Amino acid sequence: MSTPNGAGGGRPPTRVRPYALTSGRTEPAVELPLEAVVETLSYTAHFDWPAGDVRTEILRMGTARLSVAEIAAHLQRPLGMIRVVIGDLVVAGTLRVHSTLSDQASVDERRSLMERTLHGLRAL
Repeated sequence: MSTPNGAGGGRPPTRVRPYALTSGRTEPAVELPLEAVVETLSYTAHFDWPAGDVRTEILRMGTARLSVAEIAAHLQRPLGMIRVVIGDLVVAGTLRVHSTLSDQASVDERRSLMERTLHGLRAL
């Protein structure tokens, strides 16, 4: 069954547009590379968020230590919006971002990271 605008999809229709969840922001509050792995620090099943809120889903996925790109792909949500929401959760102290490479990383380290990231995204 398609939605009124003709777009089908695997996820249920949302009542809140992505830009509303981010208050129109397009950049996360913290540095957040696409390949960065996030980890949930504090997860409770009860927040004052509506049922099906994307923040709850992100926190649930953070227990598996997925990358930012993987979370966006699993949730089938815009990557920019997911980055902003993850940044908010990091600032709130519920998520931690694991750094991927330092500025001193070698070309081989950078290539290896890109290959691992691409492999993980293809596996989705």
